[in-house]
Amino acid sequence: MLSSTHKKLLPLALLAGLMAGCGQGGDAGQAHAGGPGGPRGPAAVGTITVAARPVALSTELPGRTAAFQVAEVRPQVGGIVRERLFKEGAEVKAGAPLYQIDPRSYQASYDSALAALKRAEATAESARLTAARNRELGKIDAVSTQTVEDSTAALAQAEADVAAQRAAVQTARINLDYTRVTAPIGGRIGRSSFTPGALVTAGQADALATVQQLDPIYVDVTQSSADLLKLRRALAAGQLKSAGADQAAVRLKLEDGSDYGIEGKLEFSEVSVDPATGAVTLRAVFPNPKHELLPGMYVRAQVAQGTNADAITVPQRAVSRTPRGEAQVLLVGADGKVEARVIAVARTVGDSWLVTDGLKPGEKVIVEGLQKVGPGAPAQASDVTAQFDPQGAAAKPADKLAAAPQAAAAR
Repeated sequence: MLSSTHKKLLPLALLAGLMAGCGQGGDAGQAHAGGPGGPRGPAAVGTITVAARPVALSTELPGRTAAFQVAEVRPQVGGIVRERLFKEGAEVKAGAPLYQIDPRSYQASYDSALAALKRAEATAESARLTAARNRELGKIDAVSTQTVEDSTAALAQAEADVAAQRAAVQTARINLDYTRVTAPIGGRIGRSSFTPGALVTAGQADALATVQQLDPIYVDVTQSSADLLKLRRALAAGQLKSAGADQAAVRLKLEDGSDYGIEGKLEFSEVSVDPATGAVTLRAVFPNPKHELLPGMYVRAQVAQGTNADAITVPQRAVSRTPRGEAQVLLVGADGKVEARVIAVARTVGDSWLVTDGLKPGEKVIVEGLQKVGPGAPAQASDVTAQFDPQGAAAKPADKLAAAPQAAAAR
């Protein structure tokens, strides 16, 4: 049982508790609205200033390497292979001996041809003396005119026999030399298809070995005829400035994704289109001093196409896609608010997009802090253009905010 005093104090205690509860609710509501620091300010974002600048454009095309020169070694005479004079896979010089074919029968033919030449020369000398003597006798009518003419004709015939025998000697000499098979070009020689003791014939279908010149080396790449037409139209319209035939530089990426450290040059493009693929073949030549490139390797060539004098580029990290698949960037307007802008992009240039429509020089595109803002939100922009190179390729930001993962995702 409560005393009369307690009964009088109970309503006062309940009233004090109620007022305390209301005060705490007000403080909680104030803290929820902004806390002791008040409302949050505009989000800090990093922007780049859009600018038009010359950009060198290139295209990446698939291709394969091909030897600069290829020579299949075949025998010019028949016979038994007596000796192989090279090491498989080694470098050989032009004219270096590769095989020795049994020369004995060819040596005998050469000796016989020499003997026949000497006999013909002796006969010709006798005919020359007879013709000279008969001409002198004919002047004093000691011999008939017929005799003089016959001796002159005999001399001409003897001289013709000498010429024929000299040709026979030369043929025999050539055949004898052919028994030593030499390298037609300098380069790296492959495996030998024939061993000592094998019978070979002149002009046979199977090559004895193959020599390939690997330094320099060709790279044949293919480009669709449609892309080639677009390039020519852009050059004709003045949208691109040609780099010139002597400045068409080419760089390579190898099968493992690494860069080939030496730059090559475009040699020529094919004059016809392959009807099966609709592609045109382009040929580039590369120095290959270490023989790092071997014939038949798959590569990707970056071929310089020209220069866009007034190109606008934005980093890939700044571009997102709308639900309709359109490219979009966020800008900070003059009023300090964020604006979403749909842009048209043509291709990538390094780590950037080449923009063909939707942006103007001087506008500020958000590249950092995209997750903090949305269209219509206020933003406090800080210029980070210096973190990007002249081609618009992203450099690592000072705060190292996951630049590498974003670039990998963009690719």
